[in-house]
Amino acid sequence: MRSWTTSARETEEEGARIARARPSEADLFAAIYLSGDLGAGKTTWVRGFLAGCGVTAVVRSPTYTLIELYDLGAVRALHLDLYRLQDASELEALGLRDWAQPGYLWLIEWPERAAGRLPPADLQVKLSATTQGHEITVAAATLRGENWLRRAQA
Repeated sequence: MRSWTTSARETEEEGARIARARPSEADLFAAIYLSGDLGAGKTTWVRGFLAGCGVTAVVRSPTYTLIELYDLGAVRALHLDLYRLQDASELEALGLRDWAQPGYLWLIEWPERAAGRLPPADLQVKLSATTQGHEITVAAATLRGENWLRRAQA
């Protein structure tokens, strides 16, 4: 699925659209990888996604904290920003294994910095900034992701 946005609001709306189509199982574990250059709109997309899940709190990039948790009711969202990782082994100190279980939804910015130490993505979101706006491509990486994306396009 590919879309173009020309404002932060439109980018947030694209994230919210994916959120509204998310699987509803409370025992779900899902992961979304977000990639793109600095300023491509990853955190803006996540902000919209979380708003689409009903989060009313301010959503900031966890660039310095690395992790932010959000309660979505039966599921908790884990927003990770791995930009500052120097080495993938630093993930061990974050205790991510405690959250790699049913009832969690991971939104991971800069997943390539983890060098294969993350759960596989159900959806992969690629954002790129151009002079005309932002291009957003969402691709399914699992059967769950394919069903999710199909619901988002309906």
